[in-house]
Amino acid sequence: MEEQRKKENMEENQNLENKDIAEELESVNEARQHTKAGVNDDVEETEAGVEMGKEEKLQHELTEANNKYLRLYAEFDNYKRRTSKERVELLQTAGKEVIGDLLTVLDDFERARKSMDNAQDMTSVKEGIELVYQKLKSILHKKGLKEMESVGQAFNADLHEAITRIPAPTPELVGKIIDEVEKGYFLNDKVLRYAKVVVGSESL
Repeated sequence: MEEQRKKENMEENQNLENKDIAEELESVNEARQHTKAGVNDDVEETEAGVEMGKEEKLQHELTEANNKYLRLYAEFDNYKRRTSKERVELLQTAGKEVIGDLLTVLDDFERARKSMDNAQDMTSVKEGIELVYQKLKSILHKKGLKEMESVGQAFNADLHEAITRIPAPTPELVGKIIDEVEKGYFLNDKVLRYAKVVVGSESL
């Protein structure tokens, strides 16, 4: 009987110890879960802080990019207005230098007209007109104007404009320019005006 009581006491003590151990284990688990939850909260707060930092950085970069774009747009707009104004001024004054040089020729023509009214010798009048003509040609030549040599040359559609075809007087003139109705000109080696020409064709 006493042995059975001892055995029961031992079992009871064992149960108490097991209960205490279970309670301690449960307490440890609760503490561990609480710590883990705290760590997760800290991690979430840290991640949220990092996300906020990235967002603020991107917002700052976007603001800088917008400001740079606005500055570049304003500079380009100013450049466009300035160049447009300069282009208009250039077009308005492009012929100023040439016209200034041609005024002397205009003066010579006015003097020639006055002298023609009282002229008795037409030879001197012709010489005066020839001098004015040569002066005009010289001024234009200095500005880059050059006559186009056409008569006797092979017809070239890039330089000549054929207004008619006539039978060539000789076989050598077939496909070549026989006569020049209106002279062609180059300006700085570019065609300013096409020559209007008569082209020789084969006899029928």
